[in-house]
Amino acid sequence: MLKAGKTLSTAESCTGGLVGMMLTSVPGSSRWFKGGVIAYSNAVKTDILNVPFSVIEEDGAVSEETVLAMAAGVRKLIGTDFSVSISGIAGPDGGTAEKPVGTVWIAVCGGKSVFAEMKRFAGKRDVVRRKAADYLLAKLYTFIEKEVK
Repeated sequence: MLKAGKTLSTAESCTGGLVGMMLTSVPGSSRWFKGGVIAYSNAVKTDILNVPFSVIEEDGAVSEETVLAMAAGVRKLIGTDFSVSISGIAGPDGGTAEKPVGTVWIAVCGGKSVFAEMKRFAGKRDVVRRKAADYLLAKLYTFIEKEVK
C-alpha cells in the first residue's frame, strides 16, 4: 500500500474489528490505513454503509451482495483507494443448513475491480474469526499486487 501510495478502509461484521487491529499492528500503518466501520448490526450496514435493506432482506447479511455493498460503502464513506469487508457466522449458534456456522463472505474493492468469495472455516468462534481475518488479509495482499501493477 505504501509503495503504491494507496489507502485502505475496512468494513467488518463477524470479526468485530480484528482485521483493523491486525492492520494497525504494522508500524507505519497510519500512512495507508484510514479507518473502518464495525457493522455488526444490520442497521449499521444499511444506515452507515448504505447497504440497501432489500439486499439484506433478500440475500441475507452473510452474502456476496452484502459484502460487496459493505466494501463499496466504506470505501466511499472514508474515501480510500481500496476497501475490504467481511460478514459471517462465527458461532456457536446462528447457522442454518444453507449457511452453517463458519460460513464467511469476504470482499476486496479497488480502483479497477472487485473480488468476493465465500469460505467455510471449521472451529470454535475465535478460531473462525481469526481464520477469516487471516484469509481476508491474504486475499487483500494478492489483490493489491495485481491492482497496482
